[in-house]
Amino acid sequence: MKARSTAFAKLVILTVTLTLTLAATALAGDGGQGWYGPASDKVITFFSLGLVILFPLIALIGTLIQSRLEKNADERKKKIFK
Repeated sequence: MKARSTAFAKLVILTVTLTLTLAATALAGDGGQGWYGPASDKVITFFSLGLVILFPLIALIGTLIQSRLEKNADERKKKIFK
């Protein structure tokens, strides 16, 4: 059993390493311009602003979901132990 997990871990490490190694050369075409095109100051500013807004929203949504789930769990516990 342990030999299988060790072999699987080695396979995962090898796969990730090869993927990251080959991705750099695959995306290096077109002078390193990328998929979007030329990156002006306006593009970078709006992208960064989007990230600044996105991460707190993800944290807020996760917190709301977690609080709702905990509220439901507390209600079930009250019904069971009452």
